Amino acid sequence: MSKRAAEDNENGGVSLKGGERPGKVEEGDEVGEFEDEFEDEYESEDEIIEAGVDGRPDAEREAEEKAEAMDVDQQTFIVGRHKLEPGQTLSPDLSTYEMLHALSTPWPCLSFDIVKDSLGDNRKAYPASMYTVAGTQADHKREKDNVLMVMKFSGLGRMEKEQDDEDSSDDEDEDSDPILESRSVPLASATNRIRAHQTPASDSTRPPTTLTASMMETGVVLIHDVTPHLASFDTPGTTITPQQNKPLSTLRMHKAEGYAVDWSPLISTGKLITGDNHGNICVTTRTAGEGWATDSRPLSGHSGSIEELQWSPSEKNVFASASSDGTIKVWDVRSKSRTAALSVQVSRTDVNVMSWSHQTTHLLASGADDGEWAVWDLRQWKPNTASSSPSKPTPVASFKFHKEQITSVEWHPTDDSLVAVAAGDDTLTLWDLAVELDDEESKDTGGVAEVPPQLLFVHYMEKAKELHWHPQIPGCLVGTGESFNVFKTISV
Repeated sequence: MSKRAAEDNENGGVSLKGGERPGKVEEGDEVGEFEDEFEDEYESEDEIIEAGVDGRPDAEREAEEKAEAMDVDQQTFIVGRHKLEPGQTLSPDLSTYEMLHALSTPWPCLSFDIVKDSLGDNRKAYPASMYTVAGTQADHKREKDNVLMVMKFSGLGRMEKEQDDEDSSDDEDEDSDPILESRSVPLASATNRIRAHQTPASDSTRPPTTLTASMMETGVVLIHDVTPHLASFDTPGTTITPQQNKPLSTLRMHKAEGYAVDWSPLISTGKLITGDNHGNICVTTRTAGEGWATDSRPLSGHSGSIEELQWSPSEKNVFASASSDGTIKVWDVRSKSRTAALSVQVSRTDVNVMSWSHQTTHLLASGADDGEWAVWDLRQWKPNTASSSPSKPTPVASFKFHKEQITSVEWHPTDDSLVAVAAGDDTLTLWDLAVELDDEESKDTGGVAEVPPQLLFVHYMEKAKELHWHPQIPGCLVGTGESFNVFKTISV
């Protein structure tokens, strides 16, 4: 908040609270003789001393200000790296955002997913709208309050900019308040991870069937059809029946809770992989009779919990798994040996998250518990042999900017050089791997030597847990933590 200097009293110190101002002295009124008590003390026509705003010479005042400025900490404040002093708060520089909104839910959501819609690809008009699904994390004493939330975010306007009066009428539609609408599906426990999948309708005039797979805190996997819930947002008067809230299937093959779920992007009918804390991976396929069948034997090989699973974007039988044992393994579900084809030690700590590039399919990004995230070239990974231990290739790129665990990582859907990362230091960061500096440029760090040149943007988000790029709104990111953040920076 700006401070202003107290204004001089223009009325000679006379209070105006009474509502009357001092009267004007009329001609003829008796006025006492003015006596200058200092008239003989000093008088000079040659020497003039200029005083500054505070009555002191400017040179004296400027020297004092310069001395005080030397005590100011000139270090660049880095969000997530430096701690705030008591009484300090963080405020975003709004000029660096094209869009920025925060939307709250009754309970925080550890995981969410974005649902593709029929509003068009590569859309840039404002206000924006989008559809998402999420699972809540209610307090343990209120587990029955947990729900699967099917949500519509609308009224997502762009940041206000200074403009001429002539342009204001053109942008009125772009300025609006964000709206969160939701449909709730009751659940018996908290959701650890949720992913959405769409199956095209046989009739092109009908919307696709949208399924969700939720890995619950109890270890159960629930599959729901949320198609009617999504349709209800744009169809006034629609009522969701209790039957429509029931899961299509309840899968109980896991004996422990887990955090890893992924749908195959290449099998439209629906193929699912799930992993648990005992290190088991299960493959579930939708059958012709609209049922669900899980392989009788789980895939195992990790010595720790399964933290992340990702299907290959180009090979329908291949997926990768990340574990708390510090390894990433690549599997082929057709293998009769039921063992991983590749196994690589990528971290000395838990590998929490992973993302497979859909543009350059031999690139895989990983994020670990020690705050490091890295990019790997799968072409450099060597196949396992019966007696070999996990190989240790060198990453294409690795970054130790974050000082807390990496909680989410995702490649940009259309640009294979852009990666978004979420971490336990309350930040979401954007990275451009195509940035390279020559020796001369690298010498000038601008006081931020700790910041890699590939770092494009740092967004503060309290308790950031998961993020996703919107596949139909270029550059738009959605993150979940204490609330949902929807933003688009001027950097991407």
